[in-house]
Amino acid sequence: LLSGKKSFILKEIALIIGVVAACYWNSLFCGFVFDDVSAILDNKDLHPSTPLKNLFQNDFWGTPMSEERSHKSYRPLTVLTFRLNYLFSELNAVSYHLLNVVFHAVVCIIFLKVCKLFLDSKSSVIASLLFAVHPIHTEAVTGVVGRAELLSSIFFLAAFLSYTKSKGPDNTIVWTPIAVTVFLVAVATLCKEQGITVVGICCVYEVFIAQGYTLPVLLDMAIQILRGKGSIPYCMLQTLLKLIVLMFSTLLLVVVRVQVIQSQLPVFTRFDNPAAVSPSPARQLTFNYLLSVNAWLLLNPSELCCDWTMGTIPLVESLLDIRNIATITFFCFLGSLIVFSLRYPGDSSKTVLMALCLIVLPFIPASNLFFPVGFVVAERVLYVPSMGFCILVAHGWKRLSNKSVLRKLSWVCLSVVLFTHALKTLHRNWDWESEYTLFMSALKVNKNNAKLWNNVGHALENEKNFERALRFFIQATQVQPDDIGAHMNVGRTYKNLNKTKEAEESYMIAKSLMPQIIPGKKYAARVAPNHLNVYINLANLIRANESRLEEADQLYRQAISMRPDFKQAYISRGELLLKMNKPLKAKEAYLRALELDRTNADLWYNLAIVYIELKDPTEALKNFNQALELNAKHKLALFNSALLMQESGMVRPEAKKRLLSYVKEEPQDANGYFNLGMLAMDDKRDAEAESWMKKAIGLQVGFRSALFNLALLYSQTSKELMALPVLEELLRYYPDHTKGLILKGDILMNQKKDISGAKKCFEKILEMDPNNVQGKHNLCVVYFEERDLIKAEKCLVETLALAPHEEYIQRHLNIVRSKISLLSAAEHSAFPPVGTAAVGKKKIPFENLKEVKHEQKTTQTLNSNTNKEQSNSKKRTEKNYTDKETKKKSTKEIKDIEKKRVAALKRLEEIERILNGE
Repeated sequence: LLSGKKSFILKEIALIIGVVAACYWNSLFCGFVFDDVSAILDNKDLHPSTPLKNLFQNDFWGTPMSEERSHKSYRPLTVLTFRLNYLFSELNAVSYHLLNVVFHAVVCIIFLKVCKLFLDSKSSVIASLLFAVHPIHTEAVTGVVGRAELLSSIFFLAAFLSYTKSKGPDNTIVWTPIAVTVFLVAVATLCKEQGITVVGICCVYEVFIAQGYTLPVLLDMAIQILRGKGSIPYCMLQTLLKLIVLMFSTLLLVVVRVQVIQSQLPVFTRFDNPAAVSPSPARQLTFNYLLSVNAWLLLNPSELCCDWTMGTIPLVESLLDIRNIATITFFCFLGSLIVFSLRYPGDSSKTVLMALCLIVLPFIPASNLFFPVGFVVAERVLYVPSMGFCILVAHGWKRLSNKSVLRKLSWVCLSVVLFTHALKTLHRNWDWESEYTLFMSALKVNKNNAKLWNNVGHALENEKNFERALRFFIQATQVQPDDIGAHMNVGRTYKNLNKTKEAEESYMIAKSLMPQIIPGKKYAARVAPNHLNVYINLANLIRANESRLEEADQLYRQAISMRPDFKQAYISRGELLLKMNKPLKAKEAYLRALELDRTNADLWYNLAIVYIELKDPTEALKNFNQALELNAKHKLALFNSALLMQESGMVRPEAKKRLLSYVKEEPQDANGYFNLGMLAMDDKRDAEAESWMKKAIGLQVGFRSALFNLALLYSQTSKELMALPVLEELLRYYPDHTKGLILKGDILMNQKKDISGAKKCFEKILEMDPNNVQGKHNLCVVYFEERDLIKAEKCLVETLALAPHEEYIQRHLNIVRSKISLLSAAEHSAFPPVGTAAVGKKKIPFENLKEVKHEQKTTQTLNSNTNKEQSNSKKRTEKNYTDKETKKKSTKEIKDIEKKRVAALKRLEEIERILNGE
């Protein structure tokens, strides 16, 4: 018998799992959409580099609970599961969706066990199947952030099941299940706040189910006790003791929760929940009407919408509004069920009572009765209440199917409901495939929500389809003219389309909708943190004009005055102050931002850039290192700290290690390979340097600095002929590259004996810069090679005038003049061949020709509170330590240069002896 029962239970579980899989298999193909972006993609708490303690200090979205902009949603255990997903698959959306489906199946199975406490086996399976396929659950299951509902529900139901075992023989108290219940309630609450409401369900269960009281019996008992005609029964005392323990535990959890949010409620605007800021009676009428809207969604989930904020549901402002009929109908139906369940004894009333408890109590935190919430209607908060609804439907079906006349009809209706709900769920999952599909499906249901128009615009903007995005943003401003965020979106899109004037006009409209600044006034209750970005965006726009930098700074200061903890304002102001050549003030701004967030690697990076401007490389390196401690893969910190080490000669192996880490993160960035090549050249690792330079050139066609330094490397390693094609490519892209022309001319003179080609190189240099001493001197040598001594003498005189302190020019001029004198004395005197390398050996040594990259890499500040109504601010342009020629050389390099100079002098002395006829 036991074996058969187990087999039947396994079949029930297999059926439920199969139905869940059939309804949600296509959710695995969905990405991260809507709130998933903030909770998953932008949440640094998921990264292994973030300390685990941060999960218990920050809210659900990764914002510190102490900050005013925090939503105060404290769900560390849910975030922990996201972090585990990230550990195994990083940002692969499939694993996140798969785990959600698994959790939903677990909830359905536990719910089946709960149903069996109040329903027969068949009705319990039906209730569980209804719950498994209900389309209202797609937001909780297919939306990754809905995991908070799933996890909380698992522990919510487990806590209730544990409590049902607290009654022992003869009505004694079994404390272990109660202790487990309290623990599970705490866990459920750490997954999502509504988990605490299971305590109320346990209390109702204890009084009306476990003890079997009805409301009339309780009232009669209370009256008798008050009249002194009776005493409290022992079983009642036992019940009171259990209830006191439960209520005390609940009170303790509430106190802890209030401490966690630091006694501050989250900041919501009238756009999030218009009724919350409406006067009476509109507020009360609207909130009561919303109860009937939620009930209708459970009953008829045909039109689902991911966002019900703003103007989705117009306010009920009058008692004459026809929608009040729906409110009255809802309360009449609810009231009749409550009266039936509390007044009459019997299994049916108990079932109805527990179903009502599951519907009503978990919904209270979202009902606006005790505190405002940041939404009008949210389908995911109906996940637990739908359990009670499914029990009611299954119980009603059971009553109908017991009547022979209605049995077949009840089965047909049930089959139709299950099939249509499953089909709707399957179809609804595809809406969550991408942000564009999700918000477009929402617009089909409701066109009066400006947020939906904005979100479609954001989806198109992410695809770089700015023209179409602009149309949706403009439509949002027409639907809700006072929506600050919509005007900001219009401004940002105009900026992306390079329409600066229109962008500024839109930002100015958004700014005009902000409250006027009053010194000393706090705006937390009136201004959404994201709306303050209008000051940032407008300032970022106008600071492109050098004459308006002070105006931009004023805007940053306005934002700070309205919200002193506005971190992004300090960051952006720091960047501007650097641009205004005020590094000390920029330092102050970044230090203030670090007071607000010391875990932001980008802030430490920006502060390092400030210290570079202040000529303090030691402090700069310390801050780079701090950024890398927080984020070992911080690309800019890796790159720039390596350049700093390379330039200053500090810890060269570490510089190479960081550059290797950088190219691992940015394998397509030629600059990383180029700087590895420069390090190798400095360390005389010629083969390695050649390999890195070729890699850089392969990634970036026409990479000026890499091409020249590769040619220079060949020249230094006696591979001059290999350098020529490289120089040809360099000069094809940069025909005015002076050092390339000099090097090419030298190789043509000394290796190819192509005097004509060398002459063209040096003449081109002088066309671009007539005062170039090196180019003019080498042209003089060409004249000497051409045996035009008069022209060579005149050329050297002009060169000496440009550089009168260069001794080698004077000496070469004396040699030419001596040769002219000799030719005058003897017409047939032999004229020995003289190479550029001999006469011109006093040119700048090849080591000093080494060029570094001119390409500067501008990057964007990585903002931890990124949102779609804010444009990214530009980070300080990377400090390029290799923009100037290398000045510091190692002792070995200096010795090599000296050897070359001595050899050149010996050759020069030999030539002088020949010229003097010795």
